[in-house]
Formats: sequence, C-alpha cells, structure tokens
Amino acid sequence: MKFMLVMIFCTALHQQCQKPYPMSESYDNFYNCMIAGYEEAKRKTLEVGAVQVNKELIYIKFYCAPDTRTET
Repeated sequence: MKFMLVMIFCTALHQQCQKPYPMSESYDNFYNCMIAGYEEAKRKTLEVGAVQVNKELIYIKFYCAPDTRTET
C-alpha cells in the first residue's frame, strides 16, 4: 500500500486552516511518509519565514493517508 502526504496550513491568530493539500509524491510506507511530512513542514515553515510565522502564528499540520489516486 502506498501513502500520500496531506498538508494543512493554519493560523492560530485567526483560528483558521486552509483545505487539506495532498502532495504529489507517494510513499511506499507510512514511516517514509511521516518523515517526509516533518521535513516538508520544516521546509515550508522556513520558506514562509520567521516574521510571517510570528505575525500570523502560522503552523502546519500533516497526516499520511492511503493513496487512492490512480497512477497515470
């Protein structure tokens, strides 16, 4: 079974989250998907930057779900 990483971007300041965003890559197992989630969350946090993260109280949630997308 393959897994897909689903990211959710949120702001504690406005108590809102965007719609879940499935990433394009699939992972061969849950462990690899979770590791990728932590790495991607860190990468996106650094990309947004400290000023914006602190101003909007931005945080990122993620989960790994079975990938039911069809391969093309």
